[in-house]
Amino acid sequence: MTLEKVPIMSEEQAAGRKPEVLFWVGCAGSFDPRAQKVTVAFTRILQHAGISFAILGKEESCTGDPARRAGNEFVFQMLALQNIQTLNLYEVNTVVTTCPHCFNILKNEYPELGGTYEVIHHTQFINKLLREGKITLEGGTFKGQKITYHDSCFLGRANNIYEAPRDVLNQIDAQLVEMDRSGRKGLCCGAGGAQMFKEDEPGAKRINTERTEEALGTGADIIAVNCPFCMTMMTDGITAKEKNEDVMVYDLSELIVKSAGL
Repeated sequence: MTLEKVPIMSEEQAAGRKPEVLFWVGCAGSFDPRAQKVTVAFTRILQHAGISFAILGKEESCTGDPARRAGNEFVFQMLALQNIQTLNLYEVNTVVTTCPHCFNILKNEYPELGGTYEVIHHTQFINKLLREGKITLEGGTFKGQKITYHDSCFLGRANNIYEAPRDVLNQIDAQLVEMDRSGRKGLCCGAGGAQMFKEDEPGAKRINTERTEEALGTGADIIAVNCPFCMTMMTDGITAKEKNEDVMVYDLSELIVKSAGL
């Protein structure tokens, strides 16, 4: 499937169109080379399913999540109010995002500042598209392979979303193998609480190393994630264990694209 031009909200408004869904790309999805591949994968899914959507493009700023987690409330509110002004200008109702950090703060923390929207994580959205038959998966793509799923903190513990990602994975022709610490007992990848942007404490075992060891212990061929931060931490862990040629780390959207032949 050839990727079509991605609609920009300002251009859509100028043309008199109002997309039903705003795809919030996020900082990682915009600038990190690995996360950009997830952005492209999810865009393919949206276009294939015929979803009316657009992105903000250059009008999208960081949600302010890292600033608030690191304790800089002033920067958070400055960024949040700027984004809310933009979203309200376009009369946005529904937001879908591939980042649980963006998902959590847009859904749970923007309302107190005047930004109230229906916010959906892309794993929930993909699950809905599969159930509606708007995406059809081909058999055989992952046949005989084992996939283990890492629960991101902001999707799992913070928002109690455990089943939608697993429902998606269960529709792929692979064997889902759970880590000992999964679901409500899942272990953080090590990037939460703004830890993504600082060095580890001296002498401490790296959390992503511990989590990677648990993933490798399942005998999985693929580690499925739903977060760009988790993607980075698990990929780094696999590389540190010199298993990057044996075990792949994929976002759920990438698995769906491969399985649907998009």
